[in-house]
Amino acid sequence: MELSREFSTETRIGQELTAHAPLTIVCDGCFSNLRRSLCNPKVEIPSCFVGLVLENCKLPYPNHGHVVVADPSPILFYPISGTEIRCLVDVPGQKVPSVSNGEMSHYLKNTVAPQIPPELHDAFISAIDKGGIRTMANRSMPASPHPTPGALLMGDAFNMRHPLTGGGMTVALSDIVLVRDLLRPLNNLNDASSLCDYLESFYTLRKPVASTINTLAGALYKVFSASPDPARNEMRQACFDYLSLGGVFSNGPIALLSGLNPRPVSLVLHFFAVAIYGVSRLILPLPSPKRLWTSARLISGASGIIFPIIKGEGVRQMFFPVMVPAYHRSPPVA
Repeated sequence: MELSREFSTETRIGQELTAHAPLTIVCDGCFSNLRRSLCNPKVEIPSCFVGLVLENCKLPYPNHGHVVVADPSPILFYPISGTEIRCLVDVPGQKVPSVSNGEMSHYLKNTVAPQIPPELHDAFISAIDKGGIRTMANRSMPASPHPTPGALLMGDAFNMRHPLTGGGMTVALSDIVLVRDLLRPLNNLNDASSLCDYLESFYTLRKPVASTINTLAGALYKVFSASPDPARNEMRQACFDYLSLGGVFSNGPIALLSGLNPRPVSLVLHFFAVAIYGVSRLILPLPSPKRLWTSARLISGASGIIFPIIKGEGVRQMFFPVMVPAYHRSPPVA
């Protein structure tokens, strides 16, 4: 059976373009206008990034990315050239102060600047005065595909996570390698129905890498964001101090973050190790009723952060992918 997939789009002048192919890989980004027919999009916007480029300054640790655990949420710095550093200020919610009427400059100078490392402070103020402030909504969307003959959805059109950890490209490149390996033994793409059944395995095989990075990004963002809840703030400090211990306590999370250790179980173990570390700081050497109550709230809060993210990713696909029938699909016979 031959079945080609047709996609139409319009140019800027309103001209409609139509293309036919036995297999179309759709990767038209976070603003995709094609995803609705290929998945069940549930896009959330937890925050926005405010971007600046700092010039002629040096990071506290050269050639490293920096995360400032600030109030109300994290600030990122990383080098983009020998003389320039990109700064991304996270602003919770879907609305940011206006750039045009000066509200943004006031916010950055009075709320953010006092929390900037001293080495970057003057360059940060200069970047604000120079202008060129850019804003971008941070989107999160679990992968929820509708397997469709003749089409395969990839990239931000298919799956997004908070960009705090910069994991989007890692997931995208991992998906590309996986699709390459799945398509390599095929000689004929024209049997769309059989090809669709076979490529359904892609959505399960990608889960270990994608779900680990997605869950870590969402969990870290919530942990590193300030909260009026003392238990959440204790979790925040415990996470920072846990990573500061070095050795396996930092190498393990970094391996998860980079996709080098795509094991969701390791992620859950490290996450609750942070929570237990926080509890131990509260109850040792001598617990009090208040500290015990905060400890209980810390564990409860940690569970409330990570379990909804895991549920959105899919428990069976994330932890037991071999139990999903699509995991074992074989290439169709040409």
